[in-house]
Amino acid sequence: MSHSKIREDKTCLNCRHVVEQKFCPNCGQENSDSRKTFHHLFIHFFEDLTHYENAFWKTIRNLLFKPSTLTKEYLSGKRLSYLAPVRLYIFISFITFLLIALFPNKITEDLAKNDKEITSNFEKAEIKEKKSWNEKSYLKSKTVDKSYFHLKTMKEIDSIQKYGKESEKLSTLEYWMYEKAVHVTENNTKKQIIEKFIESFFHNIPKILFIIMPFFAFFLWLFHNKKRWYYFDHGIFTLHYFSFLLLIFLIMFIINRLIGLFGDSPLSYISGITTFVGTIWMCYYFYPAHHRFYGESRIVSFIKSFFLFIINSLFIMFLLTFYVLYTFINLH
Repeated sequence: MSHSKIREDKTCLNCRHVVEQKFCPNCGQENSDSRKTFHHLFIHFFEDLTHYENAFWKTIRNLLFKPSTLTKEYLSGKRLSYLAPVRLYIFISFITFLLIALFPNKITEDLAKNDKEITSNFEKAEIKEKKSWNEKSYLKSKTVDKSYFHLKTMKEIDSIQKYGKESEKLSTLEYWMYEKAVHVTENNTKKQIIEKFIESFFHNIPKILFIIMPFFAFFLWLFHNKKRWYYFDHGIFTLHYFSFLLLIFLIMFIINRLIGLFGDSPLSYISGITTFVGTIWMCYYFYPAHHRFYGESRIVSFIKSFFLFIINSLFIMFLLTFYVLYTFINLH
């Protein structure tokens, strides 16, 4: 609830309507002083984002433990008691990716810690390979990682394309992909490639999720009665479901990072148990949410949930594969 000082002037600053009480009866704007302190701006931002007055915690509790309740309540018209679906998703996404950006990924940390060891192993591998191959070998390249991926030089590929057997020649697409792979491995070590993939993945995952959500809602639309359910209904269900997935991921991430501060200790078992339970709940959650929201029999709901899970998994795998190829092609 806002604690701003009410203006003495009873004219609304937004629509010029006469304001007899705290809020304008015409546009709903609060008739308070427009000049705010930094403290008030911070508190107002948090209140506005979470609806304050228990709506935030009520929303989170229902989202975690009562599948489809938020969606049913929202579509039934009870919208002021909970955070709006879009606002909820944006809020959880903001917190999730902010924390991911603030705390380095564990894989990146491990790579940084073992940098010297990795470099040493590559150098040993390079010396060993140079002894076993002649000067014309493709392992003559200075890039150690190139030998790791066992890639031929483009000179060798061009020679095969020109003088080799037809069965050994590459198609236009294969040649283009191979050229990209050679370029990447010549200019990046294995460690650099992994780091760039991780950085690019976490930077672009919000975009990937935004791409997936409308298709997820579309698949729901295909599987259900078109007269009873609108695409909008499936869209609200999808927003709540993806908000749940992000929230579970956020909780597991926070617990994992907090326990990680204590190093290798008995508390690490708590992190493992939390991850296990959270993963199981993430996988199972869709079925009860789907069953309760669409009101179909358990068998029908289970069958539809199963097929929807398979279809969406395949679609997500397709997008991730496309993303991996796109990221690899654009590595420098």
